[in-house]
Amino acid sequence: MKNINVLIVDDSAVIRSVLTEILDSDPQVSVIGTAPDAYIARNKIKKLNPDVITLDIEMPKMNGLTFLKNIMRLRPMPVVMISTVTEVGALATLQALEIGAVDYVSKSKLTMGNSLFDQAEEIINKVKVAAQANVKPLENICLHSDTTHIRNLDKLTYKTNSVCAIGASTGGTEAIKILLMHLPSNMPPIVMAQHIPKAFSGSFAARLDSSCTITVYEAKDGQPLERGCAYLAPGDEHLSIVKGTNSFLCCLSKSEPVNRHRPSVDILFDSVAKVVGKKSAGVILTGMGRDGAKGLLNMKACGAATFAQDAESSVVWGMPGAAVELDAADKILPINRIPREVIKAMSL
Repeated sequence: MKNINVLIVDDSAVIRSVLTEILDSDPQVSVIGTAPDAYIARNKIKKLNPDVITLDIEMPKMNGLTFLKNIMRLRPMPVVMISTVTEVGALATLQALEIGAVDYVSKSKLTMGNSLFDQAEEIINKVKVAAQANVKPLENICLHSDTTHIRNLDKLTYKTNSVCAIGASTGGTEAIKILLMHLPSNMPPIVMAQHIPKAFSGSFAARLDSSCTITVYEAKDGQPLERGCAYLAPGDEHLSIVKGTNSFLCCLSKSEPVNRHRPSVDILFDSVAKVVGKKSAGVILTGMGRDGAKGLLNMKACGAATFAQDAESSVVWGMPGAAVELDAADKILPINRIPREVIKAMSL
């Protein structure tokens, strides 16, 4: 029996038709309505009470971001954005995730007939995950923005040759931002794997860099890890770390996906366990699936401090939940408590 009701909001009749065909093909999903603009969508939300909305970013009369803000303020519900894979589209999508959208789908892939069926599974899965997501009102999301306390932490002394590794997926762009915003500028190096397309990872790194006191890079192969810096795996490349002459180095690879992902959190965590060991800290944040759970367990086995985001503050408690099942996390914490625990674990 179909139990996930979806409203499709998009000004393109072609996209509305394609999404309807894809979603209605699944026995658990039913498209109960479509709308070409935000005003018609607003009325249909009241009338139909959908479980999930797919929402175009670029629409006439009222754009998707403005409409999303209204939804998250007045009637929070799971939203999957339909975005274009361009620099402008990437920035708008990251804004949507910041406002509270659960996930996004690339519109360019939807308009390519040959890839329609290849993308169907991804689109259906994202809608299903969204239906179960922990959606927060916009004002609750904004509560995490207070970073005044970090000014008092810049004089801490940290363990030498220590590294913090972070992994995330669905909901992770905001969770990572919240975590990094609350870390002081003299932190040991941080390496990060977020499941994100190549077209988005550079924009995401730049957005993080503008929000934090630490410097954030999209990692480059052979780049040395430095104190006060964070390194994000590029979309479509694994990130691991290796020992250099005087420091640890970023190592990028296009080897086969692991857990269906490239970058893979397990690849990153396993390398940190091997190279840094007990002087490292591992953090697994909100995300769909199990990527990173085994890697976090390997870090714990090497004596690293390990943390998992709790279910209540996660958008999707898949990856951290899988780590908890394996007893891979020393502590299970809400996102706003993780920064202090990481700082404590890495300081002398």
